Amino acid sequence: MFYTEENGIITFEKIIVENMDIQAEKLQLIEWLARLNNTATLKRFITLKKEQEKDWWDLLSKEEKSEIEEGLAQADRGEVVSHKDVMAKYKKWR
Repeated sequence: MFYTEENGIITFEKIIVENMDIQAEKLQLIEWLARLNNTATLKRFITLKKEQEKDWWDLLSKEEKSEIEEGLAQADRGEVVSHKDVMAKYKKWR
């Protein structure tokens, strides 16, 4: 597909360059981190990493957590319907 200048080829080229710059910065950071001997700085990076790695469960609302917990409790009590039965019941929407 060909683009004219007005249709974004300059923008597209800019995105590629910015993306390459980000990748280069990441590589430089990895190299620097690999040589790092300062434990205090390393601990700060570890703390930052942990803060960025949110568990999906922590991102759910109270209502979503409650519904999941209720579903698990129902399954534990044997209150389940097989996949086969569900598919048979709703086959008209497949």
